[in-house]
Amino acid sequence: MKLSRAFLIAFMSTCLMMIMAQQGRAQEEQLDIGISTNEIAITSDFAGADLTVFGALDNADRFLLQIGQYDIIVALEGPAKRTVVRRKERFFGIWINRHSMTFEPAPASYSISSTIPIDRIAKQIDLSGRTIGIEHIHLTPSGRVGDGTLVPEFKEALLRLRVDDGLYQSEPVGVEFVSSSLFRATLRLPASIPVGRHKLRAFLFKNNEFVMERELPLRVVKTGIEQFIFELAHQHAFLYGVLAVVLAMLTGWTASVMFRRD
Repeated sequence: MKLSRAFLIAFMSTCLMMIMAQQGRAQEEQLDIGISTNEIAITSDFAGADLTVFGALDNADRFLLQIGQYDIIVALEGPAKRTVVRRKERFFGIWINRHSMTFEPAPASYSISSTIPIDRIAKQIDLSGRTIGIEHIHLTPSGRVGDGTLVPEFKEALLRLRVDDGLYQSEPVGVEFVSSSLFRATLRLPASIPVGRHKLRAFLFKNNEFVMERELPLRVVKTGIEQFIFELAHQHAFLYGVLAVVLAMLTGWTASVMFRRD
């Protein structure tokens, strides 16, 4: 009898704890996001675009909202691609590639916006662990590295080149709350944005602590003649090369006829 009563008490206590835990989870903050478009079309006159991200917070603490203890980070990551970085050196008066390093696939483009600078939102170790921020993108050398002391130099060069080309962009105050629980973010897409599947990641932090993450897909495609040339070059490389040579010869012959002297 005593055993049955003890078992019943333990069972009821477990059920009560489960109910309380479920209620606690139900009250946790939730982050929902949406984007202005699911597909970006690249045309001949494409000069970049702005991607608008909308979002909402559910079950947020009103007081913490008023004093600005909730922060949002929104990042758009391009398709992962393997990259080779080369360093030129002067050799007998000629600049040649003397060293190179290959990196494992990493986002070919990256745009990030946040309510405040991300180093004020979370600790560096948390940002690095979740790959948040340009300086926290994981760049891992592959194959034979050789002199390991050159790795930081090549990493810095790769990041610098992509920032200079506009492929890696950061806007530390690009996310703004338009109401007590609704926010809006704008991400700049460069003219040279790579074609392929991108992913939009949104992070919610409260009191500098990570709460949750949401993710949405985004496709970047070429249209019209650009799409035809892109598919021809990637799917029928030999035919594309032959046509390029023929076109170059035809252009040269036409120019010689038009400008030849009688």
